[in-house]
Amino acid sequence: MVPKSLLPLLASAGILLAGNGMQITLVAVRAGQEGFPPSLIGLMGTLYFTGYIISCLVGAQLIARAGHIRVFAALSALAAVGALVFALVVEPWVWLGVRLVMGFCFAGLFMVMESWLNSESEESGRGRILSVYRLVDLGAVTASQLVLPIIGTMGYEAFSVVAILFCLALLPIALSRGGNPKAPVSPRLRLGHVWAISPVGCLGCVTIGLTNSAFRNIGPIYAQEIGFDVEGVVFFMTAGIVGGALAQYPLGWLSDKINRRNVLMGCTLGAAAAGALLTALTGSSADAIYFGAFLFGAAALPLYSISIAHANDRAGPGDYVELSAGLILFFSVGAAIGPFFASLVLEYYGASGFFAYTSVLHLAFLVFVLYRITRRAAVPRELKTRFEALLRTSPAIFKLARRNNGDADSDH
Repeated sequence: MVPKSLLPLLASAGILLAGNGMQITLVAVRAGQEGFPPSLIGLMGTLYFTGYIISCLVGAQLIARAGHIRVFAALSALAAVGALVFALVVEPWVWLGVRLVMGFCFAGLFMVMESWLNSESEESGRGRILSVYRLVDLGAVTASQLVLPIIGTMGYEAFSVVAILFCLALLPIALSRGGNPKAPVSPRLRLGHVWAISPVGCLGCVTIGLTNSAFRNIGPIYAQEIGFDVEGVVFFMTAGIVGGALAQYPLGWLSDKINRRNVLMGCTLGAAAAGALLTALTGSSADAIYFGAFLFGAAALPLYSISIAHANDRAGPGDYVELSAGLILFFSVGAAIGPFFASLVLEYYGASGFFAYTSVLHLAFLVFVLYRITRRAAVPRELKTRFEALLRTSPAIFKLARRNNGDADSDH
């Protein structure tokens, strides 16, 4: 059972995640409807993750200075302002700036929530709390997607709903009786050392940033390009998200039982094949496209957690905090590049080029994993860490998972 003291935090997280999930799809769809070129929409995704990187680097110091509650309130308010600016000023250069700010806000908000969960969770209950947090994320994001066709995207109403959600997210935390937990500590960050621990884990995170962030930010434009209306776009994106959610645990369980790199290769090959299928299905029925999106999500989305688990298998005592920060930075760099490059491909080669882009990247990663298998032996099963399905949010989520695995890694 989740401690009552964490219920306000989880309620705030659900409301906030619902607003952010709705906003990501809404911005892409509305930008397409306004006639913004795909490359500009891709640049918005790039700037979002640029802000994300900045916040990951300075977020811990910000929380240490002002405290969890004040930082949460400030960033939620700023995100609500950003949502309203989207509605008030439909200009490309303004939207680019707002997306940068939004990335900064949400990386900081995720760090607040997840470090708070770390601080307030009992050692024995962290796995259960992590599972509840994942369910809150999946439920909130999926539900918010399905609301978009009801509200519509061309007026100010949808952005107003997003802003309302960001403001409502303040209430459970602001009205709770708990105080500020201990601030997170910024880990040292040596990217060369992180790469040396697990080249496959690092390049896996970069590849996933390049492909999955493109799917999340440019996928709605792909769906519009092939003729889907708002409802079709939402079902397309939801199919991918649900596919990934359903496949996480079976694939993670399998990766605990056999050589994890074999599962990585299988998922990567599956993602490349699903991308090729979607490329071939361009112009087919909507149901066929939804099925292709489901297969793509089922293969591609779990790659992140499996890559993290593989990297943790290679880590030594005291490496986990630095490794977690390094891996999310590798992911964020890929995610900052991916939407823009994917948008260029879509702009120059049409909708059929979008999933060809993801397939090429997945195949390149597959070749790299095959090469690494020849360079380093597999980790013995008894030395492997347990798989955890993780969110691509902040470095604090890794620590929650590590503690769930029984590791008492220090905060240095």
